[in-house]
Amino acid sequence: MRSVISRLSTLLLASIIFGVLAWAQVTAQISGTVRDQSGAVLPGVEIAATQTETGIVRKVVTNETGFYVLSNLALGPYRLEATLPGFRSFVQSGIVLQVNSNPVINPVLELGSVTEQVEVQTGAALVETRSSGVGQVIENARILELPLNGRNVTDLIALAGGAVVGRGGEVNGRNFDGSARINIGGQMIYGVEYRLDGADYSNTMSISSLPMPFPDALQEFKVETSGVSVQNAKGAGISAVTKSGTNELHGDLFEFLRNDLFNAQRYFAPKNSTLKRNQFGGTLGGPIKNNKLFFFTGYQGTTIRQDFAQQAFLPTQRMLNGDWTAFAAPACNAGVALNLRAPFSGNRIDPARFSPAAVNITRRVLALAPTPLDECGLVRYSRPDKQNHHQVLGRVDYQFNNRHSLFGRYTAYQFNQDLPYGLTPNNVLTSDTEGNDNLPSHSLSATPI
Repeated sequence: MRSVISRLSTLLLASIIFGVLAWAQVTAQISGTVRDQSGAVLPGVEIAATQTETGIVRKVVTNETGFYVLSNLALGPYRLEATLPGFRSFVQSGIVLQVNSNPVINPVLELGSVTEQVEVQTGAALVETRSSGVGQVIENARILELPLNGRNVTDLIALAGGAVVGRGGEVNGRNFDGSARINIGGQMIYGVEYRLDGADYSNTMSISSLPMPFPDALQEFKVETSGVSVQNAKGAGISAVTKSGTNELHGDLFEFLRNDLFNAQRYFAPKNSTLKRNQFGGTLGGPIKNNKLFFFTGYQGTTIRQDFAQQAFLPTQRMLNGDWTAFAAPACNAGVALNLRAPFSGNRIDPARFSPAAVNITRRVLALAPTPLDECGLVRYSRPDKQNHHQVLGRVDYQFNNRHSLFGRYTAYQFNQDLPYGLTPNNVLTSDTEGNDNLPSHSLSATPI
């Protein structure tokens, strides 16, 4: 019994802590004051906000000053309705909530029957009057339609004023492909906060973001430059939101192909490139129970196959025999003859003066290397690059009632790369690079509202 109580207590404490930590998920709110035609405030007015894509309804009642606030609303299009007996209903549609937006809507009720309705339709941007933050939202249309090199969403961050995007660098033990290192408003890179669905999404080992979701799985994101809320402790940041399911089943399939078989050979290149890059996947979202429970899932895979042309210089048999005349000749030195310093006259060295251990190691290495093409020791070879990237996203939204809901999201990224030497075991020259054959990333966010 003590063990059961201890486990339940631990679970409850963890749930409370996790709920508090994840409370600042990327949502929006609507607030305002309800008045009548004379300007007097109206308490007791029922305010209902309906997310038109999911049918989810949130309701509150105005207080004694006529004020109301609908907090922690999911993003998307809304319809706001205000009702009070003895007055005509007020309805405003075309409200679109974006990342961290806080529009103020002040309904005015007219005397009349509740069955009568005053409807306001708006497609214009709502004025933000309650937040001093400065930023710019990159909405879903631009994410999907603007050209992106490699479908890397972080490239769009530069569309916001004052943001400079730099790549996170090579994929290595501390960094992932698709991450970014950003300077915003002149700040250093470690002064930027990265958040996905309200949860921290930073890679503290490389001072960058974790791999951002691919375009088909990302709803929108906001680049906040200054005057941000206390939840962004660093003062500037990127707040992104994943897509969610709606009352309609929707999805897509995609594939993007790069293959140099389709391209002309570059003018100065000795031969055409061998790049073969495939990017494929799809998304699916919809209702599990209409107006109540929704799901969204997506996958993107990326495969890269390429050979990089390399060259190096290795000792020839004549060099191992102590004859360096060909190596020192003008043909191997851009037309300039070289002379070894004394006492090696005639560019010859007595092989007996070579270290036997060094000669033995050199011969063993040369046995696993390409044969030199000339007396200069020139060798040409290719370094293979074989990469596999997998990104998975899953999200569930559940509406308990018109006051409480639950949100959960999981993302995973897996990077696999074969070491070049593993692909070319007979060429020791490809063993001079490091690689990662298994580099995972996982992120989980769950929030009760």
